[in-house]
Amino acid sequence: MRTPSLASLPVRCLTLRDLSACADLSEDRGWPREEHKWSFLLTAGTGYGIDDPDGGLVAACVVTEYGPRERPGLGAIGMVLVAERHARQGVGRRLMRRIVSTMGPTPLTLHATPNGLPLYEELGFKVTGRAEMVRGHFTPGGARPGITTRAATAADLTEILLLDEEVFGLDRTHIVTRLPAFADRLCVAVENDRIIGYAAIWPNMDTHVVGPLIARDTETAKALVSSLAAHTDRPLRTDVDVRHEELLTWLKERGLVSVAFNAVMTYGVPQLPGDWSRRFAPVTVAAG
Repeated sequence: MRTPSLASLPVRCLTLRDLSACADLSEDRGWPREEHKWSFLLTAGTGYGIDDPDGGLVAACVVTEYGPRERPGLGAIGMVLVAERHARQGVGRRLMRRIVSTMGPTPLTLHATPNGLPLYEELGFKVTGRAEMVRGHFTPGGARPGITTRAATAADLTEILLLDEEVFGLDRTHIVTRLPAFADRLCVAVENDRIIGYAAIWPNMDTHVVGPLIARDTETAKALVSSLAAHTDRPLRTDVDVRHEELLTWLKERGLVSVAFNAVMTYGVPQLPGDWSRRFAPVTVAAG
């Protein structure tokens, strides 16, 4: 029987039933399986994939939408993967064209590796910023930031949602309300009984990822990271907007080292919405 050509294989929506196939695809490309993250993304966003007639997935990605359901203000694209055996055959380009077409007038964003950058530029995405991934064992030291932090409670959720929408520029209720179950710890910074920042730490293979990290200023961000780091023995990892030079310097002084740089790209909008000065790190680069 003749094997169908890659161009004729349909793109379909993925569900949690595809979790193992998505993790297999990650592993195939030399990434960690990241099943915890895949599960979060497939429930908070919409997965798209191409089935391999021989089993598994040829390609996959996830789109997480923000803003009103009937008219999203932004779609974040992440986890764009093509199986090694089908690489360099135009599959990734075809999948991305389908996403751009499906999303219509909705502005898009993604974090691009150096390898993926040429494809996204070809599709019309523009580089609007950069994020630096840092990783390592956090070593406490120096004067503790004079900011009060504590574990978040259910009573904080409404205020966290309001702050997040103000900083991100769009409603992210479907992401933020999933954080207590997704993260190992959710922390808030408080001043005069008002929440001025919040952050989460979640498990990803052998590391703990800090994200999101939303804070009034750098000192508040430092206090939140210190508080989260005190509750784990794993290496920390986070992806910080390079404009936050002071936080990056501080993290490196405390044992984290630069691992990679990704380009922040947008399509259909010149800049991301919201207030970048209070947005230090995303939930994950795969979801913004």
